Amino acid sequence: MSEHIKYMERCLQLSKLGLGNVAPNPMVGSVIVHNNKIIGEGYHQQYGQAHAEVNAINAVANQSLLAKATLYVNLEPCCFTGKTPPCSELIIKHNIPKVVIGMRDPFHKVNGDGIDQLQKAGIEVIEGILEEECRELNKRFITFHQHKRPYIILKWAQTANGFFAPSDNSQYWITNEECQMLNHKWRSEEQAILIGTLTALIDNPRLNVRLWKGNNPLRIVIDSDNRLPGNLNLFDNSQPTWVLNLSKEATKDKVSWKKINDKKLLLDELMQMLVKANIQSLIVEGGSNTIQNFINANLWDEARVFTGTKILPHGIACPQLVAQNVIEKSIGNNRLNVFTKE
Repeated sequence: MSEHIKYMERCLQLSKLGLGNVAPNPMVGSVIVHNNKIIGEGYHQQYGQAHAEVNAINAVANQSLLAKATLYVNLEPCCFTGKTPPCSELIIKHNIPKVVIGMRDPFHKVNGDGIDQLQKAGIEVIEGILEEECRELNKRFITFHQHKRPYIILKWAQTANGFFAPSDNSQYWITNEECQMLNHKWRSEEQAILIGTLTALIDNPRLNVRLWKGNNPLRIVIDSDNRLPGNLNLFDNSQPTWVLNLSKEATKDKVSWKKINDKKLLLDELMQMLVKANIQSLIVEGGSNTIQNFINANLWDEARVFTGTKILPHGIACPQLVAQNVIEKSIGNNRLNVFTKE
């Protein structure tokens, strides 16, 4: 078992290299072992391109060894034709006798069928190795397919005495440059980012990853009455942008106005839109009321809260969240707490 863990850990290491590039596919890494030696390894590098198992098999210099090797992969091999052929069929084709899997694929087109196909071909399958770690790695993919909504991350910054912003809603920077850079890294890892009308008006954010190298997320802004001026950075056509509103359905260049039918059901309708667009992760960055609305609707999975050193004598209250603190760390002279649902 310790041998299986060692090689599954390597699969997880490899899979993380695909973060930010493979969504809406899961992150997957694979290694092929012969006589206690890795003879090939690979990971899913880009959405629409070869899967991890394909890259690992292709990396084996002596293909005749595959018939005496063990393939490790953190997620059940696919068994249907999508943008690429089924990995299960490739494994069978190369007569690989044993496959060790971290977890089953929750996607309805796989979900045990890949394992069943391998076993029917006479391949020994071992599953459940480091399953908890495998599930944590692909929490976005799992949430999307099991709960029919994106994985939702709430993010905000608060002063040392617990305020979100000044009472007059003026722009006020709470965190240091290290926190801002980390925030841009987070943006590069998720598919979409959302703010409300006031945040757009006060901060005029770009919502991009200019402080980090990576892909810009889909920008989403709630603007029920279409009162945001067209000269805001959100409308610069630098990246796809959705405007959630109550009256307009239109697209101009990279900006799409998405009509909401019922303001009271805005978040429910948004979830449906995101699922339809295959968006599996969303960061909600503000303001306080917008974040609180997600909390009240129980539409969140993780909250990342920065606490700075500045103090406001009075101000806007922070969102109220009851959750388990799973991580606490220092970011320079600031503090980061990460909360998850129990």
